[in-house]
Amino acid sequence: MRDSGSRLADTLTRMAVISTNQFKSGNHIDVEGTVFKVLEFQHVKPGKGGAFVRTKLRRAGDGAVIDRTFRAGEKFRQIQSENRRMQFLYADGSSAHFMDSESFDQLELPEDGVAAELRWLRPNDEVDLLLLDGAPAGVQIPTAVELSVSETDPGLRGDTASGGGTKPATLETGATVHVPLFVNVGDVVRVDTRSGEYVSRA
Repeated sequence: MRDSGSRLADTLTRMAVISTNQFKSGNHIDVEGTVFKVLEFQHVKPGKGGAFVRTKLRRAGDGAVIDRTFRAGEKFRQIQSENRRMQFLYADGSSAHFMDSESFDQLELPEDGVAAELRWLRPNDEVDLLLLDGAPAGVQIPTAVELSVSETDPGLRGDTASGGGTKPATLETGATVHVPLFVNVGDVVRVDTRSGEYVSRA
């Protein structure tokens, strides 16, 4: 059984507050029961009226970005965030399953919440899992990945890297991207995970 000191420390951690004066990019805060990540903020002191803070926030639940303005000094519950290195195991249609390579703890996330990231992940790939207040909340993937082409129309003779035209290609993860005509099945391509666009042949 845990001692009362540990429970008290947990309670204080959960109750940690942060004011707009302490904002830093990357902070996670609880705004009216919804968790947001602070992307940008700007302190404004108008000639008349009270100071305020303009922010750009990303909602943890669905990734939507919103603009919000708060009064200077307004306080929020601070969400404890942690990146934990995990191995992607599999997705079963409802959940995506991950495992800590050291402790072998397994965590799962609703598959529809991380569908965009799963397009670029192979079983056993290592990723950073974002934990908010100890609960898994998202997957951090690299801005570019290298994956092999599992299906595409045959390349055409004479095509060069600067040749015109593209064709769809299915990658080993099941994602479809447009690639230059000279790319063939078995080629490894580099893809920008933010835009889903082909970058180069690896």
